Amino acid sequence: MTEVPSNQTRTPKVGFVSLGCPKALTDSELILTQLSAEGYQTAKTFDGADLVIVNTCGFIDDAVRESLDTIGDALAENGKVIVTGCLGARTGSGGGNLVQQMHPSVLAVTGPHATQEVMDAVHANLPKPHDPFVDLVPAAGIKLTPRHYAYLKISEGCNHRCTFCIIPSMRGDLVSRPVGDVLKEARALFEGGVRELLVISQDTSAYGVDVKYRTGFFDGKPVKTRMLELVQALGDLAEPFGAWVRLHYVYPYPSVDEVIPLMASGRVLPYLDVPFQHSHPDVLRRMKRPASGERNLERIRKWREACPQLVIRSTFIAGFPGETEEEFQHLLDFMREARIDRAGCFAYSPVEGAAANDLPGMLPQALREERRERFMAVAEEVSVARLRERVGATMQVLVDSAPALGRKGGVGRTYADAPEIDGTVKLLPPQKLSKQLKVGEFTQARIVAAEGHDLVAVPV
Repeated sequence: MTEVPSNQTRTPKVGFVSLGCPKALTDSELILTQLSAEGYQTAKTFDGADLVIVNTCGFIDDAVRESLDTIGDALAENGKVIVTGCLGARTGSGGGNLVQQMHPSVLAVTGPHATQEVMDAVHANLPKPHDPFVDLVPAAGIKLTPRHYAYLKISEGCNHRCTFCIIPSMRGDLVSRPVGDVLKEARALFEGGVRELLVISQDTSAYGVDVKYRTGFFDGKPVKTRMLELVQALGDLAEPFGAWVRLHYVYPYPSVDEVIPLMASGRVLPYLDVPFQHSHPDVLRRMKRPASGERNLERIRKWREACPQLVIRSTFIAGFPGETEEEFQHLLDFMREARIDRAGCFAYSPVEGAAANDLPGMLPQALREERRERFMAVAEEVSVARLRERVGATMQVLVDSAPALGRKGGVGRTYADAPEIDGTVKLLPPQKLSKQLKVGEFTQARIVAAEGHDLVAVPV
């Protein structure tokens, strides 16, 4: 029998599932990039893989159930499973690891942001190929998003101790990435074809607090590790490519005021994702939310005076323990007065380990859900009114889908729409036969209608 040369041996394959938020997605991208650099291939199915990695979410009960179910499916179909992510940091009954209690046959469990620990587990159970294939890895790494947009994580963890949240217990305190590393990654992404960069973290406004805003370096030039200087530098990098920079998870600190002029001048998108969570000062105190929530209306007015085109998206919690009908009405009034463009709302869910579970006044589940529905009705009313104001305007649209070069139309987004969480623009067939639409490129489009949370436009 002829011996098979070592360079022709079968390449080991790893299955991968990424659950949860964009911050978890960037963790998945780091792991996949390292796997690719070491010569592993990615399998499309569980049973076609040598082992499976599941990156989990553990923030709310539904996410925990989804993660545990996915781990169970991977074990049933493959049998060799490594678990990472937020659920991997959760404790179960008696103080043991929750995942290992529920699925004792998993190969290894790590918490979030643990690329090296995951790779160590892979190496122990599936030895890597003899040569690293570094030349096969794109400069920007492996991405799970479409080629034309990407998430840029600038920090890990959070210093706040909001009573409804267990993220600090899973991801730890704030750790800001070196500003030079962040900017190098951003430049590589733009050079690789990214036309929309979504800046994410647990608290973007707090970037650099943990290192006392120390000065870093990028291209030999000093750059302070602080949100303002970071956003200025990202705007500079994006400009030659005509790319967008979008800010997420921005707490409403006074320091945000310094960024608004950059939005007004077009350096970054006039879009803020601000997790207000509630409006009533007593509820905010029970939540232990940072910043002065009762001054948020005044803050929003000043932001819009400085940048009239500003779009604000936010998330809220209805039915928090002790929330009275008066406090809830205060939230509805805030929504109408603040004119929040896009809003999501959760009915309060008692997450195991959250301090809010011990607060008095836990509301019945039915009442929490009823308030969430009432909130979303008001949110939709406000959002639809804001969208109708855009009818007749000509706007820049980033094309996400364009079958047959857009001859039959396509789907895109304006600066007001983050991918996956906001609305879209339905692009009608171009009126000019020569007009083409290409995925990942911008087009000008005239808004002709608003349909629910979406817009309809004609490319021009």
